[in-house]
Amino acid sequence: MQTLYRRLLQLMPRLGLRVTDVAPGTALVSRRGRYTVKSLDKDTWLVLRGAPRAWTTVPLGESGARLVLGETSAADERKLQMAAAEYLCTQHVTAMFDLYGVNCVLDVGANNGQYAKRLRKHGYRGRIVSFEPTSEAFAKLSKAAEHDPKWQVHHCGLGREDTTAEIHVGWNTMNSLLPASDYGRDRYKRFRTTRTEEIRIRRLDAVLDEALDGIDDPRPFLKMDTQGYDLEVYAGAGERIADFAGLQSEVAMLRLYEGSPPMSESVAAYEDGGFEITGMYPVTREAATGRVVEFDCVMMRAKAAPETT
Repeated sequence: MQTLYRRLLQLMPRLGLRVTDVAPGTALVSRRGRYTVKSLDKDTWLVLRGAPRAWTTVPLGESGARLVLGETSAADERKLQMAAAEYLCTQHVTAMFDLYGVNCVLDVGANNGQYAKRLRKHGYRGRIVSFEPTSEAFAKLSKAAEHDPKWQVHHCGLGREDTTAEIHVGWNTMNSLLPASDYGRDRYKRFRTTRTEEIRIRRLDAVLDEALDGIDDPRPFLKMDTQGYDLEVYAGAGERIADFAGLQSEVAMLRLYEGSPPMSESVAAYEDGGFEITGMYPVTREAATGRVVEFDCVMMRAKAAPETT
């Protein structure tokens, strides 16, 4: 005897609907010809608009996660790797926030707010304090943060001393207080022309109390993406760097900016401050050689981790 479920499915085509069996007790009901179902494994299906394409899934070790790859995924290996690295970096950072109880992120070199928005997408709900010195980017940053009461924005840069300086602008997300290197100009056409804008720079230790105001037991995290200027930001923390549970810095294997420190110098300075590497994620790679240009380096103060029983 047919079940009521099966009778209802047989009725659907008369109503102009298409029924696709997926598994016992499971079916897709859609308008005729609009969707197809691609089985990836016994527990996973893709619902596609139009004709099915070549899709595969790859298990990510024993994590329980699976990577879904379309037919064009392998066309640009570098693009796929960079997208995966950005996702995994943010996932790792937010996991460290949970582990260390981070409740305030100082987002230095915020640009349009991309980093903060990624943190929110990955579930971080604590305070974010963003610093962006350039006028055009700051206007976009302010708009991005306007409906988020736990996201503060400041129109200044951070550095070794309180001062004003000229920053190179017109380089999109790569505006820098440092001039482009010969390598940088060869790699990026945007570096071949420039204009400058005067900006205000403050020391990190001078803004920290305001950033943490009202937070019981503050456990801040320092994110720096200042296009070759991260060590100057770090120096401006002075002894207050000991207050931070962790940091994230863009460190260079190949120098895009004159005077920027190599990765070894940056990591050594952070290690001297008590931080240890928990993750390294490529930010940019050369298409012709595969060499990594820059890494996002995530470091935590291991002594700040909560004791486990």
